[in-house]
Amino acid sequence: MTDANRLRLTHVREVTLGTTPNTPRMRTARLTGENIRFAPNYVTSQELRSDRMNSDPIEVNITNQGAINGELSWPVDDSPFSDWLESLFYSAWDNMPFRDNDGTADSVITAVATTNTEVTHTTGDAFVAGQLVRFTGFGVSNNNGVFKCTTGGATTSRYVGSGITDEAAPAAAARMKVVGFQGAAGDIGAGASSLTSSSLDFTTLGLNVGGWLKVGGTAAGNKFATAALNDWVRITAIATNAITLDNLPSGWTTDAGASKTIMVFCGDQLKNGVTQLGQTLERGFLGQDTPNYLISRGMVAGQGTFNFVTEQIATWSMTFNGLTGEQTTTSLDASPDSETTNAIMAAAVNVGRIAENGAIIANKNYIRSCTFTINNNLRNIGGIRSDGLIGPEAIGTGSADVSVAIETYFGSSTLLTKLFANTATNINVRIAKNNQAMIWAVPRITFTDGSPNATAKNTDVMLSLQSQASKDTTTSAHIVLDRFEYYQ
Repeated sequence: MTDANRLRLTHVREVTLGTTPNTPRMRTARLTGENIRFAPNYVTSQELRSDRMNSDPIEVNITNQGAINGELSWPVDDSPFSDWLESLFYSAWDNMPFRDNDGTADSVITAVATTNTEVTHTTGDAFVAGQLVRFTGFGVSNNNGVFKCTTGGATTSRYVGSGITDEAAPAAAARMKVVGFQGAAGDIGAGASSLTSSSLDFTTLGLNVGGWLKVGGTAAGNKFATAALNDWVRITAIATNAITLDNLPSGWTTDAGASKTIMVFCGDQLKNGVTQLGQTLERGFLGQDTPNYLISRGMVAGQGTFNFVTEQIATWSMTFNGLTGEQTTTSLDASPDSETTNAIMAAAVNVGRIAENGAIIANKNYIRSCTFTINNNLRNIGGIRSDGLIGPEAIGTGSADVSVAIETYFGSSTLLTKLFANTATNINVRIAKNNQAMIWAVPRITFTDGSPNATAKNTDVMLSLQSQASKDTTTSAHIVLDRFEYYQ
């Protein structure tokens, strides 16, 4: 007997589609269920026999595809969910600079010194003066916090005024991650539809057009005196001393930020692209006396749906197409990394904003549900293989179709009018918990179907709308996902 609660699903990113890396470091996935089908395909011989019997069935191919379902939590970098999102988007995360010892002490972050308040680390994307860097997992408690980089660099960076002190061999969990930027006193101000600076060069900070910012920290000296400014905004243009914004909160106005050291938080970004990214998935049925492991290789995320329904946990489902695989009693990694522990998110409670055309959906058109769907229109490409394996030889990629379905209360004609007028608009959803956030955005979308209906006595009239994404010239994308590792 095999119990579903004893399933362990692990994952590793492939460099070459269909080839598992040698001695792979597997990571354990979080899921609510799966229906991956890895099974041979048979046909029956068409020979004519006088005894009216059949010859043995003949194996002709193998099926390697199916869905994985889960509940939405913040996608930790390099976790299965994060990698699967990359596969679905056909693109890699554009990460803000970071360094991470990733389980091995003194490996990437190799020293913290009181002298010059300097950190030594292996090379990578350079930290830049003015960036806010979050330190976590260090063995010296004072070395954990959010600190402003005062001198940047790829192999060393300084944080004068932070109070960090000597730590000769930073702990295995030590991590440094850029989570935002901060100006000097009075440097960052708010324009009519922008953030401005006197000296900080915004073009050096790794920001993305179409990306989101959370303006203001928690301390009075790190946020604008005008409360309405300390909110979420989206970038439409970046210049040396000005960031042009839209999706401005109600009440946005000008504020010089006099004497304030304004904090602004930013995150990583993922948008649809053209790079096929595969992975090896291993399902281990650990409840058996001798566990069986079903390994699926060359798995590419073909379709994904992300559901936000009032009073429900936010959920996702991704369907994969794959190449080859095997059945074995030996795991690829007997001690895979544990699953992530970030909190599960719910619609309504954790969704901070659903906006259409840059503003919160209003006029009593309250949202009851919102579903994002991405479909890469994959197709298996078969051939007569000469490598001794069974399964498709490649996976063909179609168009990146993105759609959004929303169900709203029919409070006004605002949305219905856009359906009949063929008016292009945009939609974004922000979900956040425990100082971490994701923002799902479709920057150009057109409503293609929908109708208000009075379905029964004593019910609300609902308007269900279907919509289709098209290329947005500002972001060159159908869909954009921002993730904030930390904000205040």
